Amino acid sequence: MSTTADPGDPLATLAGLPGVADSVDSVRKAVDRVYGHRIMRRRSNELTSEAALRGARGSAALSGAEWALEEVRRRTDFSVEGEARTVGAALRLTAESGQLLSIWRQSPLRVLARLHLVAAADADEAAGRPRLAGELVDEPLVELALPDADEVAGRLEGLSQLVIAGSSAPALVMAAVVHGELLSLRPFGSHNGLVARAAERIVLVGSGLDPKSICPAEAGHAEQGRAAYVAALDGYASGTPEGMAAWIAHCGKAVELGVRESTAVCEALQRGAA
Repeated sequence: MSTTADPGDPLATLAGLPGVADSVDSVRKAVDRVYGHRIMRRRSNELTSEAALRGARGSAALSGAEWALEEVRRRTDFSVEGEARTVGAALRLTAESGQLLSIWRQSPLRVLARLHLVAAADADEAAGRPRLAGELVDEPLVELALPDADEVAGRLEGLSQLVIAGSSAPALVMAAVVHGELLSLRPFGSHNGLVARAAERIVLVGSGLDPKSICPAEAGHAEQGRAAYVAALDGYASGTPEGMAAWIAHCGKAVELGVRESTAVCEALQRGAA
């Protein structure tokens, strides 16, 4: 990050930016509402599965594979090239992220390496390691200046220490910073957007904000559109208080839209059970 902050807890400084507290409060209320839905008491596993599918579909859409939800649901040929491989990577990451929650706070860099390995599968000989000097990055959505390998290594280490140290800041702030930093750095040769959004999911679930993983922020990011996503990321990369606050608000809105998706699923399940 490139914003001035209290060295003891830099995320707490971000939490105090204008408008961030309102975003945090709005997200918490939205999450509480869906967790209080009567369907959650009986069919939370179904909601988790559906949210995973919708989240993967949204993440893939932001990486250029804009498939309809029913297409994602029915297809099985995710090992072929092109968009199908992107959708397959998103689905694998969504499944894998739930297995990495206990490792994240102790070894976030290990988790990121695992996420990239899962996303790339056998398509990248550099899978699972940060890029080296001179290696290219395939991330067409993001047009920010690409940090060099030394800067990437240093900032990844800083992000790791931030996660390990923990923070008094709300989960939304930590999730937004992890997401924004990874997407700005693009530490891997490919699949950086998918990995960044999976890491955001890990923070939101592991923090206890969304313990059952039923609020797919990835779907919300996709619903806001690629142009809005890129514009908000530019704000994060600027390091200005206004830009950082706008990015956090964008991520908060994504969670709220994810909540709306799951609320609609709850309502559909309730109608079916009536």
